[in-house]
Amino acid sequence: MLALSVVAASCLVLAGAAPEARPWVQMRGIYGGAPREMVPAGGRLVDQGVNAIFVGSGGINDELVTWAREQGVKLYAEFNTMHAAEYLKDHPDAAPVGVDGQPCPPPDGWQGVAPAHEGYRRWRMDALRELVARVPIDGVWLDYHHSQANWEQPEPAMPDTGFEPYSLARFQQETGITLPAAPVTRLARLLLTTHRERWIRWRCDVFTDWVREIRAILDATRPGLLLGTFHCPWSDTDRDGALRNKLCIDLKAQARYLDVFSPMPYHARFGHATDPAWISRQVTWLGGYLGIRGEPGERHRIWPIVQLADWGETVAAGQVAEVLDHGSRRPATGVMVFHWSGLAARPEKIPPLREFYLAIGGAAR
Repeated sequence: MLALSVVAASCLVLAGAAPEARPWVQMRGIYGGAPREMVPAGGRLVDQGVNAIFVGSGGINDELVTWAREQGVKLYAEFNTMHAAEYLKDHPDAAPVGVDGQPCPPPDGWQGVAPAHEGYRRWRMDALRELVARVPIDGVWLDYHHSQANWEQPEPAMPDTGFEPYSLARFQQETGITLPAAPVTRLARLLLTTHRERWIRWRCDVFTDWVREIRAILDATRPGLLLGTFHCPWSDTDRDGALRNKLCIDLKAQARYLDVFSPMPYHARFGHATDPAWISRQVTWLGGYLGIRGEPGERHRIWPIVQLADWGETVAAGQVAEVLDHGSRRPATGVMVFHWSGLAARPEKIPPLREFYLAIGGAAR
């Protein structure tokens, strides 16, 4: 019966009619700022169908917290882990090193930082502690938590990095593998061939350990906060396993510390502009991979972030409902849209967003 109801709702969406209620969808969100323009005078945002907003940690203050509470919505902070490139100005040794032994140029302008740099890690953890202690947010979502790369485009750029001296020393210490005294170019070849699987596993473990420490900070500072992650929407086999082998994202290992997975299936940006069903296919894969069904009481949740703003390719107003339909199918129990500034610039997309959110109903958690 559940499958039939979802199919029926999808048919109504495609036919231009309002979808049926989807009580399993507990979060209906907007990413990228406070959508004040969406609220009529004397009204509240929750009455427009939205019950959560996601804002960059640097834009969260007491005034925004008060506004969110008055609007009846949850406030979640996006927290940048590996893309706070301003740190490199005074700490150039934190730049990721490539196979040539030199700092790797930022792929298409996306500058990352070496995850094994202890000073950078302390700096980011201190920033997280300050954020969580300062403002009563409802949760933290990790962003850019992967190796230096630009995968958010039709053809991703994913150089091999991680060959910093301190990273190589730590790899040897933690794995018991002794590397020869040789130039980085030779060591990189050795790690990407002979020791490839152990190297990839160790790299993934470094990123997972960041998530472990972040979970511990939240639990110690403000217990009960949700911890989510914005992550690449690929499956474990897409692009020859690049999710793990290149980006160093081990979703199953990170699941020990996370509450919510928010894949980023930006269908138009990633070459699926005419195929919004790609969104639900990727979310379905994720649910199967992690054992998440979208049922009440599950330990983990999937809340995808879907593309409504124009980025690379245009998302027409007439496609809004279809995109949201695919983003809110089980195993997803929440959905949010990317992003508010893009929607504000194309206000014709706001009414169908509002209508869809109001129609599917649900309650914030």
